Amino acid sequence: MFGKFSLYAKDFDWLIFLLAMGIAVVGVIEIHSATQYDRNESFYLKQIYRILLGVLLMVVVMSIDYHALAENGPYLYAIAILALISVLLFGKRVSGSKSWISLGGFFELQPSELVKVVVVIALARFLCEIRTEHLTGADVVKASAIAGVPILLVMLQPDLGSAMTFIPILLVGLSLGGLPPKWIVGAAIMAVLAVGAGWYNLKAYQKERIYTFLQPERDPQGHGYHSIQSKIAVGSGGFWGKGVGKGSQTRLGFLPERHTDFIFSVVGEELGFVGAAAVLLFYLMIIGRSVQIAQTARDKLGIYLTMGAVSVLLFHILENVGMVVGLMPITGIPLPLLSYGGSSVMATFMLLGLIVNVRMRRYVN
Repeated sequence: MFGKFSLYAKDFDWLIFLLAMGIAVVGVIEIHSATQYDRNESFYLKQIYRILLGVLLMVVVMSIDYHALAENGPYLYAIAILALISVLLFGKRVSGSKSWISLGGFFELQPSELVKVVVVIALARFLCEIRTEHLTGADVVKASAIAGVPILLVMLQPDLGSAMTFIPILLVGLSLGGLPPKWIVGAAIMAVLAVGAGWYNLKAYQKERIYTFLQPERDPQGHGYHSIQSKIAVGSGGFWGKGVGKGSQTRLGFLPERHTDFIFSVVGEELGFVGAAAVLLFYLMIIGRSVQIAQTARDKLGIYLTMGAVSVLLFHILENVGMVVGLMPITGIPLPLLSYGGSSVMATFMLLGLIVNVRMRRYVN
């Protein structure tokens, strides 16, 4: 596996790696700050171990030629589907969703996070084999099925937030693959009609949740609580922040899910606008660098793999940060490398490994 790795080491992208580690370090610091009063758990230590495991997985993914990964895409996809089915049969239910598998009581794995990496590979393999300028209807249906089966299985858990994260992979892949303009227009019209029809079929409590998302003050102690407390935390940080470990919303426990879903709220409160902007800048640099790698990829497969990985990372960032500041609905989607969680950290490093893999082999004949 590592035989030819040294030949490509000179093209290793240190910028992406250092930016990712910088975000991960901030995450460890803020996870420690957010959970320092919980004496029963050492969340920050667990996060360090998971980061180290993530880096190891990144090295493994980088070390295998991405063409070999694509060739084994069908086998990886089959394993991924079996993993999602096993979750439905034997998974552990957490917060109403059966999304986790306990591995000997030592580690809990959320397969849906790792399956995203497999879907990126499987979809890239399928699309790069299409030789026509535009995708046919059959091509669109097949590509949609590749992403659709995992989406359906994840929705059955049920985990709507995680299911949503597969959609950008499909949309970006279809766009790069040459989706005919009439299909794009048709999909937009269908989406508008579906939203309109869906609204009239929602139950009263479902409509109330949407109203609360738009105006959290309607239910400050219920569905609007998370959003209100998050915005208070971010706003109270001001320009420079209150300092690590000194955030009142975090320290007094008003901010829910503060080390996972709302870790960016902790960053905003304790590190202020400056710290939050720096984290976002790091993310932006990773995305920009990744797009640049896609532009210099040696073949279509490299482009699809890189942009598929970018689509996952960018959607996670936009949804989580938007959720924290009240611009997006609360879905429980983690912020890459910053939120506490082993499966998310491992999947993120593997996606970065795919991106760096493409860069390392861009000059190979």
